[in-house]
Amino acid sequence: MSSAISLAVIGGGASAVCLIDALAQRDTVPGSITVFEPSPHLWRGRAYQSDTTTVRVNATPDDMSVRAGDVRHFERWLMTRDRILGLPEGTTGLDPRAGARFAPRTEYGEYLEQTAHAALARLRLRGWRVDLVSESVTSANLAAGRAMLRTNEGRVRAFDYAVLCVGGDSPKDIYGLTGTTGFIGDPYPITQKLQAVGPDQHVAVIGSGLTAVDIIISLAARGHRGKISLLSRRGMLPGVRQKPVHFDLRHVTPERMQRLARRQTAVRIEEIADLIGKEFAEAGADLGGVIAEITGAHRELPVERLRRQLSEVDSADLGLRILQRAVPDTGPDIWPLLSERDKVELLRTHYRTIMSLCCPMPPSSATELLRLADEGQLAILSGLQDISAGPEGGFTVETSEQDAFRADVVINAVNASEGKIPISAAPLVNSLTRNRLADRHPHGGLHIARATSRLAVEGRPEPRWYALGNIAAGTLFFTFGIPSLVDRSQDIVRAVLAHSARISGLRTERVLQSA
Repeated sequence: MSSAISLAVIGGGASAVCLIDALAQRDTVPGSITVFEPSPHLWRGRAYQSDTTTVRVNATPDDMSVRAGDVRHFERWLMTRDRILGLPEGTTGLDPRAGARFAPRTEYGEYLEQTAHAALARLRLRGWRVDLVSESVTSANLAAGRAMLRTNEGRVRAFDYAVLCVGGDSPKDIYGLTGTTGFIGDPYPITQKLQAVGPDQHVAVIGSGLTAVDIIISLAARGHRGKISLLSRRGMLPGVRQKPVHFDLRHVTPERMQRLARRQTAVRIEEIADLIGKEFAEAGADLGGVIAEITGAHRELPVERLRRQLSEVDSADLGLRILQRAVPDTGPDIWPLLSERDKVELLRTHYRTIMSLCCPMPPSSATELLRLADEGQLAILSGLQDISAGPEGGFTVETSEQDAFRADVVINAVNASEGKIPISAAPLVNSLTRNRLADRHPHGGLHIARATSRLAVEGRPEPRWYALGNIAAGTLFFTFGIPSLVDRSQDIVRAVLAHSARISGLRTERVLQSA
């Protein structure tokens, strides 16, 4: 049995909720937990603020549950909410093409809030002390075997363990437009940010991921009449989610990857390919079709790719569904096993495409985008080169596809910093690296130990320090889906309690020896 522990959770978004819920489900000796979150969006994070209901999560309820081992946790919450509000059960957010529910992000934020409150209440009932601190942690050190955290208010507190749950970053201002009239640097909350956009203005959206889709769908829902230009370097839209089909992975499983990891040697990519081949063969799925989807994405015009993928929503072939299950479920286990050469090649050639396929949009969103494109209101342009503010207002957009044109409003929806470390967390991370408690990963974020999510320095795990979420992406490849956060939360809680029990046992042994 572990002794009482003091745990610091740095950040209060979705990853923190997964971690706290995992802890609350364990029968532990009462300790203390302190959550540091300076923003007003406690538990919701940036992505799930109160916002328009047109902005939806891109996964079905079973993929959004924060409760380990209970994929229906979020679904039951939705059903209860429907009954309380007197709504027809299961109809809010129902996508008729997929026959599945994609809840509004604002509702998912409510779910995160209520789940966090319930988990903390459970801990309190069992004797835990709970503190919520609206300050940011700006530096850290290790002293006398304890994690020492200093906040922006200058307060220093000591903890047995600390977990970095710092979340993602706001979009990066690539073209230096901050402060320019008509430039919206961060589109969330969308309801608030779109109020200043005139219904007939030409809106240019930088980026082509899920955030960009949110913006376009919301503009259309507001009755926007002006032209919308979706701008990016590659024109790679998210894939279109197919109708859910139940199946189980048989070969590319976390258990199999963990067995491979115990060999303590790099795994050849050919070995992984062999397992993938067996997975597809036994499911009767078209592996060649998935390979063509990945390798041929840039040879297909964005609108035609969108049209084709939308036509395949009802496809009986499991190929894309296997990819979308295997990458989040086993990607964090496979990735550390690959050679550095294979990692670099995959990141360079296929990362964007794989992410677009593994983080697909609901069919209803794709249907709306295609309607806007076919009617000529939406233009999806790749080859973005530059955007500059005009001397008399507005913006000049330059792409390799057409002559420069003018836009009235520019909305920033690019991916966050490639470094995987939010700007707000940079002082803390710099402090950790300076004090040799963390190492930056060459592929972004920090080095962590795969099995425990402990921060690692020169390959040596630090048992007092952990990281959860996108900050671990360099090590684990896929970290930001809710199932991934749930899995890593379980790893962290197990590792913390096991370390605490071992330390407690050593203390007891020393006491007995000195008696």
